[in-house]
Amino acid sequence: MRIDEVILYTTSINEQRHFYSSILELDLLIDLPNQVSFRIGNSALTFQYRKHVKPSHLAFNIPSNKIQEALSWLQSRLEVIDFEGKLISDFSNWNAEAIYFYDGDKNILEFIGRKNLNVDSIDNFSSKSIISISEMAIATDNIQSVYNTINAFKGIEIFDGNFERFCALGNDEGLFIVINKNKKKWYPTMDKAYTSDFVIRGDYNFSFENGIIKELL
Repeated sequence: MRIDEVILYTTSINEQRHFYSSILELDLLIDLPNQVSFRIGNSALTFQYRKHVKPSHLAFNIPSNKIQEALSWLQSRLEVIDFEGKLISDFSNWNAEAIYFYDGDKNILEFIGRKNLNVDSIDNFSSKSIISISEMAIATDNIQSVYNTINAFKGIEIFDGNFERFCALGNDEGLFIVINKNKKKWYPTMDKAYTSDFVIRGDYNFSFENGIIKELL
């Protein structure tokens, strides 16, 4: 499931510009007073200004053999989020490992190395090592309704979970992480999950506004 671009919203363009360009060292694609966009491997991440914003979660695929290097690289730049004393989360059922951290708006970001993608690297880890945006979160009170709507646009597989609390839709290349915000909080921070607006483009093209999915043609 290819993710070409995710558009999120921010109350501070300047803070997000600083975080993504200076701390994560990502290349700027667009730099305007009310909009900034960054190259993330094969994807783009764009922020547009809004007066009121709720934090969300998204993940970036990295080479699976670079998780320890990625941790050291991040620790030299920011505070990595631990879970029960561990800085690297082992998702053995997904054949993957992940590292979590916040951006300037308290969006929960994740570097995840998925062995099933068979992407290794011989280069030292840097922002250039990031492969793509690999996960976009959807917090809702009706997981099945979200699945039915997306699946009607274009068939999508259930990667993991069910319609009760948590359901990952897609594949190792790209996933929608759909949770019931009334029954589950975000891992690993245990932050409250909010229904946060976004736009996604790629194999699936839609906006998610006030909990409503609208296909973009």
